[in-house]
Amino acid sequence: MEYIYAALLLHKAGKDITEAGLKKVLVAAGVKTDDGRMKALVSALKDISIEEAIKTPVAVAAPVAAPAAAGKAKGAKKEEKDEKEEEKKEEAAAEGLASLFG
Repeated sequence: MEYIYAALLLHKAGKDITEAGLKKVLVAAGVKTDDGRMKALVSALKDISIEEAIKTPVAVAAPVAAPAAAGKAKGAKKEEKDEKEEEKKEEAAAEGLASLFG
């Protein structure tokens, strides 16, 4: 992720995103650099408009959160059902004891 941040920093500063520029930013931040990752990033960003990519919203988190919320709701319903069954058992036991002393 730090490679992307370095590229965005260079872009914001109005500099060309080059391997040398990325390396300078990363070294200044104390990050150990990998030449292969820098080459891959520079070539991937070569034909991309960073301004357009920043403006385009990406909605990825919403679908991931929905199943988790549904799972919690199911779990809550199950706990409630278990509690009701336990109460019914206790009531039946109490009625049984009452009939002994009836």
